[in-house]
Amino acid sequence: MKKYCYQNSRRQFLRTTGTLAAFSLAPTMLVNAFPIENAIPQPVPKEKITLLVNGIERSAEIDGRTTLLDFLREQLGLTGTKKGCAMGQCGACIVHIDGRRMNSCLSLATFNNGKTVTTIEGLAKEDQLHPLQEAFVVHDAMQCGYCTPGQIMSGIACIREKRAGSREDIQRYMSGNICRCGAYQNIVDAIASVQESGKTV
Repeated sequence: MKKYCYQNSRRQFLRTTGTLAAFSLAPTMLVNAFPIENAIPQPVPKEKITLLVNGIERSAEIDGRTTLLDFLREQLGLTGTKKGCAMGQCGACIVHIDGRRMNSCLSLATFNNGKTVTTIEGLAKEDQLHPLQEAFVVHDAMQCGYCTPGQIMSGIACIREKRAGSREDIQRYMSGNICRCGAYQNIVDAIASVQESGKTV
């Protein structure tokens, strides 16, 4: 009886492993049957978009999969908006879309067709810095500077949305912006100073 049970379980084991091996080899067999060099390349669909970027109308035909971040940096040459985590967690790519802050790495350019986009390059008026840009200089709120554009764009939104009533409020609002150099207190100082000054942002 014991010998029969052993043979039966062994037979079941071989049957199961054989089936699994067949499934694991199937993709390889299919690839060999249809070599990649014989595949017909498919054209990448293009879509035409028009955006008002920093007060200038910009039109282009783009790959529909292009993020707003890549469109700004690679096609318009606006490299002030930084590419950080590409997952919407560091805040380096923050821009304003129709006046509201947005992680440009999470938004497709085509989704913003017809909208108004403001980047860090669109803040200064000729030689006159934006009040928050000036405050960042005064309060030494930047070190390596990589996160600074996103910090400033978020800081402006914080003030405009009336979320800068206290240092704690500012800290909560700015929690989505990472500064790897650790200049958080100086950043809060800069935003708080502009809030207290009453300057229009």
